[in-house]
Amino acid sequence: MKTKSLVIVVALALLIALFFYSRRPKPVAVEIYTVTTGPVQSTVANTRVGTIKACRRAYLAPATGGQVALLHVKEGDKVKQGQLLLEVWNQDLKAQVSLQKAQVKANRASAEQACQLAGSAEREAARLSRLQTSKQIVSVEQVDKAVSNSKSQRAACRAAQQSIEVAEQQVAVAEAAVRRTLVLAPFDGTVAEVNAELGEFVTPSPPGIPTLPPIDLLDVSCLTVSAPIDEVDAAALKTGMRACVSLDAFPEKRCSGVVTRIAPYVLEKEKQARTVEVEVTLRDPKDLTELLPGYSADIEVQLAKKQDVPRLPAEAILENNRVLKLDDDNVLHEQSFQPGLSNWSYTEVVSGLKPGDRVAMSIGKDGVVDGAKVDIKP
Repeated sequence: MKTKSLVIVVALALLIALFFYSRRPKPVAVEIYTVTTGPVQSTVANTRVGTIKACRRAYLAPATGGQVALLHVKEGDKVKQGQLLLEVWNQDLKAQVSLQKAQVKANRASAEQACQLAGSAEREAARLSRLQTSKQIVSVEQVDKAVSNSKSQRAACRAAQQSIEVAEQQVAVAEAAVRRTLVLAPFDGTVAEVNAELGEFVTPSPPGIPTLPPIDLLDVSCLTVSAPIDEVDAAALKTGMRACVSLDAFPEKRCSGVVTRIAPYVLEKEKQARTVEVEVTLRDPKDLTELLPGYSADIEVQLAKKQDVPRLPAEAILENNRVLKLDDDNVLHEQSFQPGLSNWSYTEVVSGLKPGDRVAMSIGKDGVVDGAKVDIKP
């Protein structure tokens, strides 16, 4: 009887154990990361999207309005500094230049005549003076009159010569008026856009009233990335720091960038954080290939960098610098660590973890908590 009761008790115990075993929490499948050493850098990134810009861009228009008489370029043309791009009708001004040049020639002829007369008068005065001194056959009054006449003629010569300079300056004024009707390339570049046609009237843009420029000229021999950095992060930046550029249009990063400009003021716009505009210039010609002004871009400026230090990926870190560390039985335990340098990808481990430790990557997944038993995903 006792034996039968013992068997029943054992069977019940086995059933209860089997029931609880079947109701046990199943291990959660997680991805893990094994702590290794590698480079970690501290970086600062832009808060809003940046823009690829040409190193120089000019919106060109003639200094005076008028009808387009000559258009020497089209969109996409390569031009050299000083090349004539557009000319407003200016035949009247060119005629004025020709008139002033003719006036210069006339003034030179008049000056030559006046100076010849001055020379003749001076020689005549000298002869009379010698006769009056040696032979006394010429009166003093005749000599005085001849000397005064020679001085008068010499003054007329100088006045005629000065009139040549005045006429030459008038030529310069007329030529300046012609240049106001010309649009010349201020630098070597590419014509990005032409907003004028032959026969159309173009005018300079009045103050406060923006109008389309007849010619938009770009210098794409160098490109910069202009992006806003939060005012809190901008204080740590200096020109010369290295930077990487990421573009939505291309998968790879371009890391030949150097900070070349930090705006000396803070942008203050409504409904946004205050930012400082930072410019990064790409130095490697290979990084400039296929880039076009206007592409959206992000910058990541390197503040400091360490090589071969223990590091954790950002996906494995909980709040307050904690991780879920796996023990030898694949059970998770919360573990705190002291961080060092960090960026969007990795954080340096100063203490609390060592190379070879395993931590869970599936942060936020149901069941991935302290004390949970897990299965490791391959």
